[in-house]
Amino acid sequence: MSQANQWNAELYDEKMNFVSYYGRGLIEWLQPVSGERILDLGCGTGDLTAQLEKAGATVTGMDYSSEMIESARIKYPHLPFLVADAHSYRTDEIYDAVFSNAALHWMTRPAEVVRSVWLALAPGGRFVAEFGGKDNCQQVVDAIGTVLAKNGLSAQERFPWYFPSIGEYSSLLEAQGFRVTLASHFDRPTRMPDGDLGLRHWLNSFGDSFFAGMSAEEKDEACAQVTELLRPALFDEDGWIVDYKRIRVIAYK
Repeated sequence: MSQANQWNAELYDEKMNFVSYYGRGLIEWLQPVSGERILDLGCGTGDLTAQLEKAGATVTGMDYSSEMIESARIKYPHLPFLVADAHSYRTDEIYDAVFSNAALHWMTRPAEVVRSVWLALAPGGRFVAEFGGKDNCQQVVDAIGTVLAKNGLSAQERFPWYFPSIGEYSSLLEAQGFRVTLASHFDRPTRMPDGDLGLRHWLNSFGDSFFAGMSAEEKDEACAQVTELLRPALFDEDGWIVDYKRIRVIAYK
């Protein structure tokens, strides 16, 4: 759910499906109950929305990317999906839970998103989320920064994400009025598919903003340089493992 990234829904489903795979563990934190009204915020192509519906919930999927929502509607035509910006999202529907997997780090005005979640929840409703935490993918970000600097570009100026600490994010929730009952910041090294191509798939899916304005040839060269910088640290005989660090939270209105 990004306002900067240009999403390729087909590539996302084929090569980045680990996102939904790991998100299934977050559903265990949510513990959906049959009949509950749940908003899947940043639903992508809808795989976890469908899992929530199988648990008996009445679920709506929402994402900023029209490409992702188009794919979700094709895959799961019986489910409601909508295109909306979580920074400003308002609804007359009141939800028992808001669920979000691997989306909040794309939303760079987090206090506005927290406000939207608060307004969407019924009293006593819960917010259950996982997203990139402090130092997420830091080795990849550092390598990109090194390569861009050679071209007179600043990775920091092109940085598309919000990766907070537990304290920072919990404070935002509490300032809005939430009661935070669980928060975890943990390492989750994540293996990419497709062997040696795995890191390039990641860069193509998630790193577009870093290479904005480059020609296709310049981007290819930059990605090749990033790959070789990272190979000693993140590549093994089975492929690439990216240094993910995640935050999970449960908070109640």
